[in-house]
Amino acid sequence: MKEVMRFGNKGKLSPKYVVPYKILKRIGKVAYELEVPIELVVVHSVFHISLLKKYVDDPTSIVPLESVALKDSLSYEDVPVEIIDCQVRRLRNKEVASVKVLWRSQSVEGATWEAEVAMKSKYPHLFPSDSTPV
Repeated sequence: MKEVMRFGNKGKLSPKYVVPYKILKRIGKVAYELEVPIELVVVHSVFHISLLKKYVDDPTSIVPLESVALKDSLSYEDVPVEIIDCQVRRLRNKEVASVKVLWRSQSVEGATWEAEVAMKSKYPHLFPSDSTPV
C-alpha cells in the first residue's frame, strides 16, 4: 500500500520532479550537483544524469514541496484524497476487489490501484456507509 514513501531507500528523491532545481556544477561525466532547499539539506545533492529531466514549463508535472511534509527520517506520509474507480479482478480461484485511489501529492495520472479491504480498514472515511459493496 502506498502510504509512506522513503527518500533514502529507493533513491534520492522518489517522487519524480518535485520542483525544478538549479544545477550548481557538473561532477564528472554523468553526475550533477543541484541546489536543494534547506528543507532537503539532509538529501545528498549529487544526482546521476539519468535521474534528471530537462525542465519544460508544465505546472501539472511538478509536486509543490510544501505539500510534501518530510520527517527527520526522510519519509513522508501520502494521504488518500478520494476513490476514483473500483473494480473486481478475478484471479485463479478468487475475486479481489480493488479501488483506484487519488493521493494528495499525485495527479490523476499518479492514482494507484489498492486492495479495497486494506483501504477500508485504514481509511474508512473514504467509503460512504450507505453505498453498496463492490
